[in-house]
Amino acid sequence: MKTFREDVWKAEEYHYEAAYGFIPNLMTYLHDDEETRPCMIVVPGGGYCMVVPPEGESVAKEFYNRGMNTFVFTYTTDITMSVPLKTQPLMDISRAVRYVRKNAARFCIDPEKIVICGFSAGAHVCATLGVHFDYAVDPDPEMKEISNRPDAMILSYPVITAGEFTHEYSIQTLVGKDAPAVEKDFFSLEKHVSETTPPSFIWQTVEDNLVPVENSMLFAQQCRAQGVPYAYYAFPHGWHGLSVHTDSWRKGEFGEPYTMEQVMRAVEAVKAGNGVRVSEQRKAELIEQFSQEPSMPEGEAPKFEDVAMWPDLASAWMKSLWK
Repeated sequence: MKTFREDVWKAEEYHYEAAYGFIPNLMTYLHDDEETRPCMIVVPGGGYCMVVPPEGESVAKEFYNRGMNTFVFTYTTDITMSVPLKTQPLMDISRAVRYVRKNAARFCIDPEKIVICGFSAGAHVCATLGVHFDYAVDPDPEMKEISNRPDAMILSYPVITAGEFTHEYSIQTLVGKDAPAVEKDFFSLEKHVSETTPPSFIWQTVEDNLVPVENSMLFAQQCRAQGVPYAYYAFPHGWHGLSVHTDSWRKGEFGEPYTMEQVMRAVEAVKAGNGVRVSEQRKAELIEQFSQEPSMPEGEAPKFEDVAMWPDLASAWMKSLWK
């Protein structure tokens, strides 16, 4: 397996105010042979406050083992909740798709088989590109000519709506507390599904305790209304954040925590008094949160046999797209 990191933006292209030296990047999981393979870009969630490790390397390796060349994408977030992200995550994922497609030969991937696979807020990042790819015009003239439309999307327990069933903190971190309705509407993705939206595989649990299951239902309904090829699974039991739900994942074996780079940079800046517009309350919360040693739950998490099957279902669905 060939694993290395590549930044998707040049330093002079990336201008998010609260980045603290971080640049969005891809971590590769590539086969050692020269076979051209389908590609998956994994986009973990984290409420737009962080990019969480449990939805990164474990997922990339799962689909690597199924014959794909895979990437984990760490996009812009804000743990301080001080500088609204606006369209920066959209521009990040747009550039990531263009970057991978431009370098298809080097990465040994089929440029017409690029799947983006997001979780929770990461699924919102993916679906935002799926419905707004025309909006995301790249600043680089050469990149601008490369398509940023993914060939398919996998949306896992996605944040979708800014309306009644929203995940409030994700949308707040994205657009701010008092954003005008027009900004929230842009990120209420069920309103923007069209016939050009990529084929979508959507799954969630009915018991999801953080993001109401209506989010995935709304997106699936609009895919049907607009004639977008889709599959939708609502598993009856299980909580939010089940990721690939393999035996190793249930033991807490999530791989390397490299997706937390921006978070740790931000926290260190806040502790040093160099946070960007961070409120005193948020500063105190972060210092308390990150002064404690993280604790792992004892034993294995319960297994939901049906949820554990979603990678099988998604793999079969992808193959059906590419017959």
